[in-house]
Amino acid sequence: MPFLLVLAITNYAQDVPPNLNSKLKMPNKLIHSTSPYLLQHAHNPVHWQEWGAEALAEAKTLDKPILVSIGYSSCHWCHVMERESFENEEIAKVMNKSFVCIKVDREERPDIDQIYMEAVQAMGMNGGWPLNVFLTPDQKPFYGGTYFPPQNWVRLLAQIAKTFEEKRNEIAQSADDLVNHLQTSDLKRFSKDSSTEVFNRANLNQQFEILEQKFDKKWGGIEKAPKFVMPTVWLWLLRYHFIVKNQTALDMVLLTLKQMSRAGLYDQLGGGFSRYSVDSEWFAPHFEKMLYDNGQLLSLYAEAYSVSKDEAFNTIVYEMVGWLQREMMHPEGGFYSALDADSEGEEGKFYTWTGDEMEEALGEELQPVAEYFHCLKKGNWEHGRNILIREIDQPQPNEIISKAKEMMLAYREKKPRPMLDDKVITGWNAMTVQGLVDCYKAFADPKFLVLAKKNILFIENNLIKEGKVYRAFKNKHSATEGFLEDYAFLIQAYTSLYQVTFDETFLTKAADWTNYVLEHFNDPQENFFHFSSQTSEQLIAKKKEVFDNVIPSSNSVMARNLFHLGLLLDRNDWKQKAIDMTARLSSIITTEPVYMSNWGMLFAEIAQGMNEVVIVGENMESDRKELHERYFPFAITMGTKTKSDLTLFEGREVKPGKTIIFVCRDKVCQLPVDNVNDAIQQILKPDVTH
Repeated sequence: MPFLLVLAITNYAQDVPPNLNSKLKMPNKLIHSTSPYLLQHAHNPVHWQEWGAEALAEAKTLDKPILVSIGYSSCHWCHVMERESFENEEIAKVMNKSFVCIKVDREERPDIDQIYMEAVQAMGMNGGWPLNVFLTPDQKPFYGGTYFPPQNWVRLLAQIAKTFEEKRNEIAQSADDLVNHLQTSDLKRFSKDSSTEVFNRANLNQQFEILEQKFDKKWGGIEKAPKFVMPTVWLWLLRYHFIVKNQTALDMVLLTLKQMSRAGLYDQLGGGFSRYSVDSEWFAPHFEKMLYDNGQLLSLYAEAYSVSKDEAFNTIVYEMVGWLQREMMHPEGGFYSALDADSEGEEGKFYTWTGDEMEEALGEELQPVAEYFHCLKKGNWEHGRNILIREIDQPQPNEIISKAKEMMLAYREKKPRPMLDDKVITGWNAMTVQGLVDCYKAFADPKFLVLAKKNILFIENNLIKEGKVYRAFKNKHSATEGFLEDYAFLIQAYTSLYQVTFDETFLTKAADWTNYVLEHFNDPQENFFHFSSQTSEQLIAKKKEVFDNVIPSSNSVMARNLFHLGLLLDRNDWKQKAIDMTARLSSIITTEPVYMSNWGMLFAEIAQGMNEVVIVGENMESDRKELHERYFPFAITMGTKTKSDLTLFEGREVKPGKTIIFVCRDKVCQLPVDNVNDAIQQILKPDVTH
């Protein structure tokens, strides 16, 4: 295994001390944290500290190895390892004696998580959380893994301590080799010099063919388990369908969205999606609900509705937003981060049902409801419990089922709830703004825009201070500056808000933060963006996030921002930078469409070309609404009632009482029209260049 100092753990076996499940009367140093995850561990007998100068200096002074344990508040196996090991006083004594123990919330410090996750994977281990990594006193990793049962954990602690004492030189060499690997940019491995000739239909077709091969034709999604939702994959397929009118591409999206929302992944009573399914059928989820998934899924279901007009997608969107308002919303408009998978010490207990619970909640209505949701007296899942599932093309609930859902939700609300992670993360909230904007476009319901504006105002009031964006808020903003992810999604949110309000202050803010990112995150040597600001804490490696996953990579989001703002603001330099970034990754975008899907959307925008739709006149708002109810993924929208200093409005004043629409491409406009239907025909005009 590369970079791995092999540890003969079995040579140092020792008995596991009894798990006393005792908590300190006096808390450890995590008690001063703002992170709900760190506060969960504040009463462990382990002498946990936050990552920071004090803990790192202590490791050097004492010449002790560092144990960094990384997780997040709604992580099931993090809770399990805490109960089994970190609450055990005897195991804690071993940890405290031999290590400087540091707890990290991966949601507040994704930069630290990113580095040490890559380190563990480079050792040949599987990644995941909790992530437990052993470092030299100067922060260099030399061993790590994920969850360890208590017997294995206590043996490993003893072996690591002994090896650190007896084989220091070997550890140092292994750690240095691993750091050299971590400091090698992904761009050196995957980027190539490329011309704009790559932006063609053939490469789009190849991306689709690869996705089609990986597609689960029965259950939807990518054919494997566990199964994650990966929203940008399906958003890309919607765009591909728009370009080539490939019915199979659309069917893949619609099947996936229907299968995802029929089974346990989706909360059939309260709305909202869990993080992933442990099986390939979306049946049994890992019950934690994350804001970042649901924010993106608002966009996906809204766009799918715009294409298909399927009322089931309408229902999903409104239920999701209802859940966000009811369970995830700060009184001032921000959205909290996550809901735990566990309650009463059991995963999924809050969301699943025993036969007795259903009978108690429903009484005489039990039988038709049990049949509707495929529930059994003995349970359809483990421990005699039922996960609520529907048929994929089941009609909308009748009056009996609708009333039963209300009764079951009311019954469930009385149960002990999963823990809420009530920190507000900038990037995840900005994703949700984007989702709400897309819902507003699809449904023209002003409530979505009201929520989006309230959310952006929360960010401005609480997470932007002294010319910087901060990562998180819980009663006060975090000490950590935002990462590229936070800035990029915030810029995206401002850009999208402008296009549904025509309020140019949003566009100005998008431009200002783009200039900030170019100044503080850009690497002029590789012409991509670092994940952390130039002024942020210097870790052992400075990473650039390139691959899209359940959250799109921050470089891909930023590149799309540059492309869109380049069009809106007539900034050819920004537009060209986006094109250059995408061209250099074009080979891997084409061959790895699942993990480059957000890049794939930008690739499609460059290949297809974007329409610039300029609306001028008194009816600009009603025309915009009518236009946005249609699905036009390759159009940006601008508008003004009278005049604007933006370049695309030059020479486009209209007479009072009139409204004119200009459909342009690369600043070349078709004849102006005075109604939306004619503008739509111009947008849909066949593209003869391909």
